[in-house]
Amino acid sequence: MTPADLVIHARWVIPVEPEGAILEQHAIVVRDGRILALLPSAEARRQYHAHTGVELPDHVLIPGFVNAHTHTAMSLLRGAAEDPSLTLSLPEPAWTTQSRWMSAEFARDGSELAMVRMLRSGTTCFNDMYFFPDVTAEAAQRCGLRACLGMIVTEAPSAWAGGAREYLAKGTALRDRHKDEPLLSFAFAPIAPCTMAASRLQEIRTLADELDVPVHAELNATAAEIQLSLQQHAQRPLAHLAALGWLTSNLIAVYMTLPTDSEIAGLARAGVQVVHCPESSLRLARGFCPLAKLLAAGVNVALGTGGSAFDMLAEMRCGALLAKAVVGDAAAVPPASALRMATLNGARALGLDQATGSLLPGKWADLAAVDMNVPECQPLYDPLSQLVYGASRRQVSDVWVAGRQLLRAGALTTLDQDAILARAARWQEPGRSATPEAASA
Repeated sequence: MTPADLVIHARWVIPVEPEGAILEQHAIVVRDGRILALLPSAEARRQYHAHTGVELPDHVLIPGFVNAHTHTAMSLLRGAAEDPSLTLSLPEPAWTTQSRWMSAEFARDGSELAMVRMLRSGTTCFNDMYFFPDVTAEAAQRCGLRACLGMIVTEAPSAWAGGAREYLAKGTALRDRHKDEPLLSFAFAPIAPCTMAASRLQEIRTLADELDVPVHAELNATAAEIQLSLQQHAQRPLAHLAALGWLTSNLIAVYMTLPTDSEIAGLARAGVQVVHCPESSLRLARGFCPLAKLLAAGVNVALGTGGSAFDMLAEMRCGALLAKAVVGDAAAVPPASALRMATLNGARALGLDQATGSLLPGKWADLAAVDMNVPECQPLYDPLSQLVYGASRRQVSDVWVAGRQLLRAGALTTLDQDAILARAARWQEPGRSATPEAASA
């Protein structure tokens, strides 16, 4: 028999490639962190001797979710700015609060809290946009999650950097230190690019091309952003950026709630990646991303959560249902397309689709198991449909990243949840100043 590190037997395996495939009574064989084979369980038992065997008789085994847009540290602000009035970027109450508290400690505690939430809901890879990316990178490494870290760029000073030059220098230095880490990748993450000088945008584009990293930015996200671009540049944001060479397959455009039909065609021609954040868009009244039109045009659309919930099962369901309502077509985004957006499309947007996002031999064993033996998913006629429309994060039982188990039967293996919750609670104390230490003084 052939030796293997891990063999996982599941009632159903949904590999995402080919799209819509549902494999019954199959097994994933893992060696050295990668998928060695995907085959019927009976054959796996005959062919492989596993150091560790896992039996999931009531579960769907899927690729781990790829959350293509997050602000992990902002998990500490969930509920701090309800029903906000959104202007160009962040809700003013949230921005005021985080500006006062922003620190390495805030980034660490918020990132770790987000990682608890992500693992408990099946996410194995996330794309982050926040200050102190060095702290988030260290937290992701301790946890074992796959992460794309945003090299933040803004002209505004913060506790992380004093201006755009320092942001760029610190971001690229961070990328250089960690570029060989198998679980980490990097992207430039300019904040509100329509407010930046053309020379700065060209500098970012040049650096991104030289380093072969994506540019991750929120674009066409609000009416205020579009109006500001028209006032400052006499062009809508995408036209302005197109003139500066930004519209390429290395651009990750987040939200994209207000594109015109001609802009959608331009995104498709340029191969721009789009990240749809349905729950965040609804909560902040950004508008309705024309998901069905984007997909029909051939745009690669991924899913993200933004900064609070980190629940990709909820985003997947909301995105699929919302798309149907927007176009008045119940078949607009079928379950297989929704799952692909939450997994392989996200990996493709980050340039990681050869490494993760589907269950093919040779890819990293980034996996999530969802228990379907619950009343909410019974009777079960179609496991893919039930996964998208009926399952919740509470059903995620097990998660692996590169073959390492980070969630086992609902329990975290690399994070101390109680300690993380205790640190998070200290940030909400009324009257506190800037740090947890000040709150306890």
